[in-house]
Amino acid sequence: MRAARTRAGRGKNVATIADVAAQAGVSPMTVSRVVNGEQNVRESTRERVREAIASLNYVPNPAARRLAGSELIRIGVLYSNPSAGYLSEFLVGLLNKASLMHIQLVVEKCEAGDHEEAAARDLITNGIDGLILPPPLCDSAPLLSLVSDTATPSVAVASGAPDKRINAVSIDDYRAAYDMTRHLVSLGHLRIGFITGAPNQTASERRMAGFRAAMAEAGLGVPEELVAKGMFNYRSGLDAAEVLLNVDPRPSAIFASNDDMAAATVAIAHRLHLDVPGDLTVAGFDDAALATTIWPELTTVRQPITDMAATAVDILVRQIRARRAKEIIKPEQFVMDFALIRRQSDAAPRLRPPVRIVSQS
Repeated sequence: MRAARTRAGRGKNVATIADVAAQAGVSPMTVSRVVNGEQNVRESTRERVREAIASLNYVPNPAARRLAGSELIRIGVLYSNPSAGYLSEFLVGLLNKASLMHIQLVVEKCEAGDHEEAAARDLITNGIDGLILPPPLCDSAPLLSLVSDTATPSVAVASGAPDKRINAVSIDDYRAAYDMTRHLVSLGHLRIGFITGAPNQTASERRMAGFRAAMAEAGLGVPEELVAKGMFNYRSGLDAAEVLLNVDPRPSAIFASNDDMAAATVAIAHRLHLDVPGDLTVAGFDDAALATTIWPELTTVRQPITDMAATAVDILVRQIRARRAKEIIKPEQFVMDFALIRRQSDAAPRLRPPVRIVSQS
């Protein structure tokens, strides 16, 4: 391995773009193109450059980028999401986009209803250029008021009822839940259980409303015993499924407000020796990685989580640059498409012959 050069006045080896170029066997210009996310580089060459960057711990110089006309943008991300799967997809979308656009991300965890306002204020005070607020913080009234009052460029992601004062990226949660419920009804399910989402997220209410609307349209009631409380995490899904599957008669299908809770429902069904989907159809929401890592794979609503995160970065960068140019632009409210993804966890309800009791003489 080629040793990195030592810069004068520094007490440690610091790799330069020339070192990366030499190790990868390309020109410094090619390295620059890869670092800047330009597309006119062969994938094999791009991979060699990435490997050289990783092995040499090369870090592009932000000051050099500013001199080249690309001023550094620092974006803060506050998160407090109970679903590890959702959060993982979201962060991948952020990191990929930030890398391509040379954006510095400052990611901080805080609990909703605890100290999110103080955490946001600290980021703003420390010179953050903008904030991205995934659920549930996208629905935090104190937080939304703070970023609005301080004129901090911000994007709320996946709110069921986006605040008009700031940018937002979302899907139509009502329509998505409505479409999934209609799908379950079309399979022949008449008793459908529903697991709600966390009450501090407006998307939960919209998904519940879509479910009820589709059931009412089909002339089906929603008895209270077929609605169980969830909190968007796996543990709450276990508890909710336990309740629903002990109702007599039990539902032939359960629609959970996210994939974590749907996966938990499948686990409880298996524990009760129920076949999925033979004895019980299960549907989720999000299409996070978990949906295809359990068996059977989940029928679910695909929310484009990574694309929503990337779109949030795009919107925020535009607003930050407009602000630096002393231009005024209105908040953008961007609604992205969802898709119903059918996999192995749904089927028509199994028709069983009536039980015959034979009296013994």
